[in-house]
Amino acid sequence: MNPRRWLFALALVIAASGCRTRERSKPAPAKSAAAATVKPSTARPYFVKAPERIDAAQQYLAEQVSSAGAAGERVLVYVGATWCEPCERFHEAVEAGELDGMLAGTRFVEFDADRHTEALGGAGYVFRMIPVIALPKPDGGASGRQLTGSIKGPDAVRANLVPRLQALLDGRPVD
Repeated sequence: MNPRRWLFALALVIAASGCRTRERSKPAPAKSAAAATVKPSTARPYFVKAPERIDAAQQYLAEQVSSAGAAGERVLVYVGATWCEPCERFHEAVEAGELDGMLAGTRFVEFDADRHTEALGGAGYVFRMIPVIALPKPDGGASGRQLTGSIKGPDAVRANLVPRLQALLDGRPVD
C-alpha cells in the first residue's frame, strides 16, 4: 500500500474513532431551567392542619415544602389558637377568600399553639405571641423570617396582619 494512502487511511480511522469516543462520553443533555420550573399556583390559599400529635415538626414541614413546591405552591407556617381573636379573624379572612389575590398558591401548615409549641421549638420556631406566620426553610426548619402577634378587633387582618405579611413575603423587615 502506498505510504501516503496508508497514512490517510490511518488518519480517517483515528478521526472516526475519536468522534465515536466523544459521542459516547458526552453527558446527557441537562433539562433546561424552564423545563424544570413549576408554574406558580393561582389556587386559593388554604390550611393544612398538622397532625394532633407530632414529634418531628421539621420533618413534617420539609415534606409539606417539598410537595407544595411540586404543586407550584409556597408554604407558610401558621400557629394560632381557638381562643386567639386575631388568629380566628385571620383564619376566617383566608377561608372567606378575602386574601386570595395576595396569597394565591399559598399552603398554610397550621399548628395549634397549645399542642405544638414544643415540637415547633425543636424545629427552631420560637415565639411568645400568636398568631405566628413564618417562612420555613426547604428542610422544614425555621428561617428566622416570621411575624408574631397582632392587634385585636375588626382591623386585625387588614390594618395589622396584611401589611406585615406582605413585608414578610417581599423579603422586607417585618415590624
